[in-house]
Amino acid sequence: MVNIGYRLARLQGKITRSLYQKQMRRIIRRPIQQEKRLEVAIYSLSCPRDLPEQIASICSFLNYAGIPEQFTVISDGYSDRECQLLKNLHPCIVVISLSEFTRGLPQKVYEYAAINPMGKKLAAILSIPGDRVSIYTDSDIFFFPQAKELESLIQTADPHSYYLPDIDPAFDLRILQESERENPINGGFILFKKKANWDLAMERFLNLQEPPNYFTEQTMMHLTLHREKSKPLPKDRYIMSRDDEFIFRDRYATEETVLRHYVTPVRHKFWCNPQYLV
Repeated sequence: MVNIGYRLARLQGKITRSLYQKQMRRIIRRPIQQEKRLEVAIYSLSCPRDLPEQIASICSFLNYAGIPEQFTVISDGYSDRECQLLKNLHPCIVVISLSEFTRGLPQKVYEYAAINPMGKKLAAILSIPGDRVSIYTDSDIFFFPQAKELESLIQTADPHSYYLPDIDPAFDLRILQESERENPINGGFILFKKKANWDLAMERFLNLQEPPNYFTEQTMMHLTLHREKSKPLPKDRYIMSRDDEFIFRDRYATEETVLRHYVTPVRHKFWCNPQYLV
């Protein structure tokens, strides 16, 4: 039986994304309706394929959460024209190439980056400075009106970092002991309160006898953040669920949602809520 709701949602997402892409220059010229300043640095890695999502993600953060001290887009291949589009969004936007941003890492990390996009993400996250509160966010994360609550997490004196809980384990089991596999972490959104200590994860990574795989980066994140007693973000407002994949409606697009990570199976739903596109 044909799932009409699913097909319509995918069609809606495709059409909305196409229209958004055609109007990006006009969208970029719209003023950001936000004055609240946040004492945080934001980092996001993306490539030309994801430019519409990256722009929509940034706009949703700026409008709903606030203006960070700096929003750094780590460019994996953006042209000069695309870099300028991103920088035109707001004065807080900085665009830097991945090769410039990632310096002084072990050679095996660069080899991982050369064979797998998750290796590029690992290199980017490892290179985030630890001199202030920072957030790493994937370009396919959309922020909703309740993202204003991020301000309290950023300002709290609590020294622990915060992570987005995953719904299913997605591990490179060569890096984890059996006792370390509970409460899986998704690497799409992390609020770092301090510089993470990657020593154990890096030791295990460097000792791998076979090449790292798609889940190696997230596994290293999982191991590191749990060792540092990082805290999970509430699952009912920081959404990783994809249980609405095969229905038309985006079950989690509400005024009470902080953010949603639109992973590949539900990527089309990123574009199914035009009322929140700002």
